[in-house]
Amino acid sequence: MRTFTIRYSLAALTAALPLALVPLSASAAAPGTHRSDRPAWTGTWEAAAAGTVAELPGKTVRNVIHTSVGGRAARVRVSNRLGTAPLDLGAVTVAVQEPGAPKSPEAVAGSVRTVTFHGAASVGIPAGSDAVSDPVPLRVPADANLLVSLYTPEDSGPATYHRSALQTSFIAPAGDHTADPAGAAYTATTGSWYYLTGVDVLGAPAVGSVVALGDSITDGSGSTASANHRWPDRLADRLGQLPPRRRLGVLNAGIAGNRVLLEGTGPSALDRLDADVLSRSGVRAVILMEGINDIKGTPNQTDPAAFEAAYRQIVARAHARGIRVVGATITPYGGNGGWTAAREAVRQSVDELIRHGGIFDAVVDFDAVVRDPAAPDRILPAYDSGDHLHFNDAGLQAMADAVDLNSLTGKVTR
Repeated sequence: MRTFTIRYSLAALTAALPLALVPLSASAAAPGTHRSDRPAWTGTWEAAAAGTVAELPGKTVRNVIHTSVGGRAARVRVSNRLGTAPLDLGAVTVAVQEPGAPKSPEAVAGSVRTVTFHGAASVGIPAGSDAVSDPVPLRVPADANLLVSLYTPEDSGPATYHRSALQTSFIAPAGDHTADPAGAAYTATTGSWYYLTGVDVLGAPAVGSVVALGDSITDGSGSTASANHRWPDRLADRLGQLPPRRRLGVLNAGIAGNRVLLEGTGPSALDRLDADVLSRSGVRAVILMEGINDIKGTPNQTDPAAFEAAYRQIVARAHARGIRVVGATITPYGGNGGWTAAREAVRQSVDELIRHGGIFDAVVDFDAVVRDPAAPDRILPAYDSGDHLHFNDAGLQAMADAVDLNSLTGKVTR
């Protein structure tokens, strides 16, 4: 088995097509070129590595993912970033899921493609590393589901995964079924994504991508499962209506339980910035909405100055790549079991820093959009999923609608 390594803190691999790498700070270019006269890769989907779970020896997992923009070829990002032993993938395929079947392992006839890595159909990934595939000749539709199937022939140690997918995916309990267009072998289901952390497309009718960096609210907790109603999905719907010269792919780097300052569920936002934002394809902007788990989690973070320092560090690192940063205010959670008056005062102080601290290129005031005017420390009841922290589909739509699309493109402001 061929071994192939990419350290997750480095920029993503340039695959074996004659593509040019160009600085992200250059002026806007024609759709699908990203400031070059050659076709470019655009991120269409992402799941941030959130933790590990028991390995899947001898099994095939068929991950169901949803694209934001389409293209004429794909490449797949797989990860052993949080693993402790070398990961052996015996086979990987990508296919288009049958339309209208969000809970089906069935592929569109003729769409299954073998994914290779440096020409090999199998790949070994050392612990702590990621791998990016060769280009896969597949016409990828926008706003559609793909099936990315991975076979692990033996015990490779703890599996890097994204726990809260809010999407039904599938497992074939025995053998390599990556090439099966039919779903008969996939007799088990899972609510997580295994090993898969991204899909890029080539020549998208878009000018790049935007990353949503956040916690469970960005991850979609509270939304309808297998329906793609997370606020980044709804943002992708809005961006998809724009002309190609303004369109962006949307990458969801939310992790339920994640923190800015400390490790929580998954590495902190500061620690995962390279892997989940800066190394992604064609990134023009990031929307940062993190901090609630620092405020209400254990140990509580109570110093607004610590948040400001972290936010400024994220902005500086993004600006060094020519990436704009939109700061999002932290939303209310009064009535939730983690709420106290002291923590509310910290949230209010941090939100004022986000709004008026001059930290970000632009601000989206999610707090103002979703709070109850009669009780500003609480979510508007019409938007509350029921736990007084997360949002239902209507609340997530309101958040997506609040993003100024013009704030996502252009040069950085400082």
